[in-house]
Amino acid sequence: EHGYLLDEQVGYLLRRAYQRNSLIFSDLIPGGLTTTQFSVMFRLGEDGPMSQNMLGRSVAMDGATTKGVVDRLVARNLLRTDRDPDDRRRYIISLTPEGIDMLNAAIDRAKEVTRTTLSPLKPAERQTFLRLLKRIV
Repeated sequence: EHGYLLDEQVGYLLRRAYQRNSLIFSDLIPGGLTTTQFSVMFRLGEDGPMSQNMLGRSVAMDGATTKGVVDRLVARNLLRTDRDPDDRRRYIISLTPEGIDMLNAAIDRAKEVTRTTLSPLKPAERQTFLRLLKRIV
């Protein structure tokens, strides 16, 4: 026949794995945060306030996606935007006190998301899987 098996294709398998991870994430992470919202908040928590452009690049999102995520988190009072005093055209994004609280509540749960997602694998397989994924991205 055509020799193509959907169940053997990398994109299909990655999508299925991502769907599994997303369901686990939505079950465990408080506040209804999405994976991209959590990534943005975590990066700000780790690296501190930064421009929206830098924030997007730091979590591998394009400008439009970053703006949407930031706008939704600002509307929830988890992030704030302030004009950059050095460049009035640019905004600096930072966590609000509520955002810091939400992030702190989510971090331990995020560790559980990873443990649960990788639970079908043996410990050595988990390390290998993560190492190989990093080589692809």
